Amino acid sequence: MRAVVLEEFGDVDKLQIEEVEDPQVGAGEVLVRVRATSINPVDWKIRRGDSKSRNPVELPAILGRDLAGEVEQTGAGVTGFNKGQRVMALAAGTYAEFTTVKADVLAPIPEKLTFEQAAALPLVLTTGAQLIERTIKVTPGQRILILGALGGVGRTAVHVALQHGAQIIAGVRKSQLEEAKLLPAQEVVAIDDEDELAKLHDLDAIADAVGGTVAARAIKTLKSGGVFGTVLAPPTDTDKLDVQVRTMRAEPDASRLYQLADDVSRGSLIIPIVKVLPLEKVREAQKEAEDGHPHGKIILLPSA
Repeated sequence: MRAVVLEEFGDVDKLQIEEVEDPQVGAGEVLVRVRATSINPVDWKIRRGDSKSRNPVELPAILGRDLAGEVEQTGAGVTGFNKGQRVMALAAGTYAEFTTVKADVLAPIPEKLTFEQAAALPLVLTTGAQLIERTIKVTPGQRILILGALGGVGRTAVHVALQHGAQIIAGVRKSQLEEAKLLPAQEVVAIDDEDELAKLHDLDAIADAVGGTVAARAIKTLKSGGVFGTVLAPPTDTDKLDVQVRTMRAEPDASRLYQLADDVSRGSLIIPIVKVLPLEKVREAQKEAEDGHPHGKIILLPSA
């Protein structure tokens, strides 16, 4: 099969299209023909070697976390999946024509979604939901600031927090304020405007998908005992604040993935797609996602 192989850490030129052996399906696994995958920040952070401690990989490696495709073969003990069935998952090694995945993390693709639409969803839907439900542990009526509310994780966090009855402040850049007014949030704030951010106070929680100096300033808007949940490295010197700091890493959850993907299929949650490219354009795709900050996902098509 064709796959994008990372032989060594570095720039996008380290990504090579190679012919490799098809993966072997083991007990409890499903071999999936990858019809579409997408670019996520974790992909280029691994490629550059930035996240060796948080996301260790053994080289050579095939990157990619989002899977949308068709069941090709099932391993021993697997039931409920048929050849050709459309499935999606938070998986690994999806920059390839085939990948194997544990059967219990696979979800069916909602009928109205294409492979391309489904491929944009697994990592961001799972991360955004778990940031709100498992990390912050949202309760009705809480006032929550979501940093990076127009990204895929942020959009999901807004959607899920509202499902739980929270009051949402969408945190975005100044240049995104008009676009952010389309989000179903009660308030919108420019998080790159220190004066605007400083007006917030006594927040119950912050859901962080931005990190850096913005997160360091935002955490000071929490009330005593408030929760700062992040998908990134937390701000330093938080021990001086009377707040709870919680970090997270997304874990596959097929049931919740399907529920939220169904919301996408019905239009109540929107995860934009800005470009669809063949697998051979992986360098271009990663470069654009890494440097261009596109307002949506970039999709790769390993199989025609």
